[in-house]
Amino acid sequence: MLKDKVIIVSGIGAGLGIELARLAAREGAKVAISCRTESFLADSEKELKDTGADVLAQRCDIAEDADCIALAKAVTDRWGRIDGLVNNGTKTLPFELFENSDLAEWQASHSVTLFGALRMARACVPGMKAAGGGAIVNVSSMAHKKPLPMQGCYASAKAGLEGATHHLALELGKYNIRVNTARMGWMDGPPVDAYLKGVAQMQGITEDEVRQPIIDGISLGRIPDDAECAKAVMFLCSDWATVVSGAALDINGGEWMP
Repeated sequence: MLKDKVIIVSGIGAGLGIELARLAAREGAKVAISCRTESFLADSEKELKDTGADVLAQRCDIAEDADCIALAKAVTDRWGRIDGLVNNGTKTLPFELFENSDLAEWQASHSVTLFGALRMARACVPGMKAAGGGAIVNVSSMAHKKPLPMQGCYASAKAGLEGATHHLALELGKYNIRVNTARMGWMDGPPVDAYLKGVAQMQGITEDEVRQPIIDGISLGRIPDDAECAKAVMFLCSDWATVVSGAALDINGGEWMP
């Protein structure tokens, strides 16, 4: 599905990010991975290289223009082009009500979750032009479609990203660059496990008591795991989606339906 494509996955981490990189490598892509945590980046690079994958790992803070430009340059210097970019980076804040929140923290979060994706996209456009086209996938969330308490900062950043996706799709289409949104729901993996544990401790109940109402709201009757969700995201990078642009793919097991 992705054989010999050059794919950047920004903001890898435990959960969806590393699963995206693993899947791209298994499908034969040349994979560039980035995040801010150097130890996780090094461990991920070793894991992928041990499978025989062609990997480039570079630390990148997507809140910094220079880092984004340097990552795109490193990829084009090595492979000559960029075929796909998956913007997975985000900065979350502690859950709190809007009236108690610090809007300066909202701005810092948006600088990563929204503007970080835009910085990466802008940095990668020249490499995609060199390839004769490409695909940008912005990882979003159903949180701005199905609001959850105390997640206003995260949801509003993702809503902004989805709006920007439409404009990028319109402007970049003439270069055969597709831009889409992967709108994620609950994903069974380390981040959600940590959330369940935290909520259970806060409310003095078991993790299963937190998990079950979530499952009950998903029509498939389970929380999809990170690895299977990654497949839907990477579909948007593949040649199977060559006429899909400006779209949002809901990946939530049927919990929220537009």
